[in-house]
Amino acid sequence: MDKMLRAAVLVVLLSVLAGCAGRNFERPSAEAFPLGQTTYAQVVQQLGEPRTVGDVVTNGQKVKSMTYRYTTTTDMSWQTGVVPVRTLVYYFHNDTLVGYEFVSSFQSDNTDFDDTKLGAIAKGRTTRAEVMQLLGKPSAAYIPPMVREPSGEAIGYGYARREATAPYKFFRKNLRITFDGRDRVAEMDFTTEGKK
Repeated sequence: MDKMLRAAVLVVLLSVLAGCAGRNFERPSAEAFPLGQTTYAQVVQQLGEPRTVGDVVTNGQKVKSMTYRYTTTTDMSWQTGVVPVRTLVYYFHNDTLVGYEFVSSFQSDNTDFDDTKLGAIAKGRTTRAEVMQLLGKPSAAYIPPMVREPSGEAIGYGYARREATAPYKFFRKNLRITFDGRDRVAEMDFTTEGKK
């Protein structure tokens, strides 16, 4: 076995023994990377190279995504029996940041939210401030082309978990709320996947 291969095997082995995958990171504040102003290079300069890069089409526009992910078995998760995972995705259109999503099942910065309160949100009446009072600080934000015009902005809430023992049940929930020109709810999209 040559030196390069041995080094690669050692890195993988140490990661497995440490119970970690990916490079750990903290959730940046929304102010750290303003939507409509931040470039791809500025995010890389602050956070390093992403784990994955891809392209998506949203509202007929090509958008570049970059993903950072960290998981470990040596830290506390938000729920018992759940693998702690932290994921951060940034979206760029013409090299400008147009959206981000942060999802965590770590105890320290989990993004779980109370979806039983969604019935209190009314289109055309509930304001952004009222949504945040009900659900807390959003874990995602979007501007066009991630949202349709003339709606200018949307916020989101997301949570995902994978159980630590077989059969590795998975559950995910996502909420996206778009606001109109008066900063009132224009659209609300809530989806779930897997069993709670």
